[in-house]
Amino acid sequence: MYAVTDPTTGEITATYPTATDAEVSAAVDAAHAATAWGRTGSVAERAALLRRLGELHTERRAELAASIVQEMGKPLAEAEGEVDFCADIYGYYADHAEEYLADEPIGVVSGPGTAVIRRSPVGALLGIMPWNFPAYQVARFAAPNLAIGNTIVLKHAPQCPATAALLEKLFAEAGFPAGAYVNVYATNEQIADVIADPRIQGVSLTGSERAGSAVAEIAGRHLKKVVLELGGSDPFIVLATDDLDAVVESAVAARLDNTGQACNAAKRFVVLDHLHDAFVERFTAKLLAGETGAPLSSAAAAENLGRQVDAAVAQGATLHSTGERRGAYFPAGVLTGLTTEHAAAREELFGPVAMVFTASDEEDAVRIANDTPYGLGSYLFTNDPSQAERVADRIEAGMVFVNGVGAEGAELPFGGVKRSGFGRELGRPGIEEFVNKKLIRTIV
Repeated sequence: MYAVTDPTTGEITATYPTATDAEVSAAVDAAHAATAWGRTGSVAERAALLRRLGELHTERRAELAASIVQEMGKPLAEAEGEVDFCADIYGYYADHAEEYLADEPIGVVSGPGTAVIRRSPVGALLGIMPWNFPAYQVARFAAPNLAIGNTIVLKHAPQCPATAALLEKLFAEAGFPAGAYVNVYATNEQIADVIADPRIQGVSLTGSERAGSAVAEIAGRHLKKVVLELGGSDPFIVLATDDLDAVVESAVAARLDNTGQACNAAKRFVVLDHLHDAFVERFTAKLLAGETGAPLSSAAAAENLGRQVDAAVAQGATLHSTGERRGAYFPAGVLTGLTTEHAAAREELFGPVAMVFTASDEEDAVRIANDTPYGLGSYLFTNDPSQAERVADRIEAGMVFVNGVGAEGAELPFGGVKRSGFGRELGRPGIEEFVNKKLIRTIV
């Protein structure tokens, strides 16, 4: 089940044994035992461990990046950038943990005395991570929760066992005690039992709608809090510009991030009709020329994207592409002639294929952008500041980026609405999800 399959060749280069039930139980035992460390140590001590962990990511950058490339095909420069972002995240929480977890005084108006909110750990957590950002997804879950003093049982994607093992090793080398971060090669059935275990206090999952629904159902039955970051079909809205070429450059970057395999990558391009033809011409040329040359994560992923593209063409869309599908390789392409009535308009295309929609005016653009079951991120391009503020407020998404792409940061909360999930990671909101906000009222 857990195997490293080189997507460039389809060759299985390494296999890892799936955990036994006893090993899964031992992982939970260890995480639960380590909660004593989280409850008794200081925030400053935990912050120092996070800082060292970030430094280790920098020191082992080449090794981590190579593992990511081999397991899921990410271009090397992007894998190196992912590792750098992880280092930033660990450093950010090391810098801000004491500030974010400090006692919060409450002005008492109901009588004498004082009151504070004290933030403390809830205990052991389960993280279920995907393959598309093997190190970054772990960082944004682990960093704030280890800063709090929570402990972590981590189930990584079956495609990423080598990176999972390397990350666990880095946590140990950074000085985290045994059980603070435990990697486990578990099956879905075993994970269902872990969620039900009373010692597990919460679950964070990044993955598909189907996986999110299954995890949330089990967690709900056992009264466990869940944070879900699921799929996205983010709109890239073009309303007004003095520099269409610059907008096109941003559009290409937004679609080809991670070879198009990012939940918050721009996937639906909504362009006002007076800009549409020029945008499509330049965007198509640049997108095809900007082909990364990297494979998708697997041949199965390419086959699934192919079925979606073929279905859209069968429904009347036009595919603009010059490449050839081969194994896990899927050529960049642009689908035009789409409306919100097409099935593809309500799907997530996970790969380097863009969908372009024509909007008659601002109102129509907002309608198209919001006509999706998803609500993760969005991109808005206009040179009219009042229009930017007005439209950004109306977009139904957890994130709106105005006149820019690739603008994520450790300090900026990440998460969505609708079928893209709920809860937030990163920034101050990311440290507020799995924490006991304990009221301490003292009568003087």
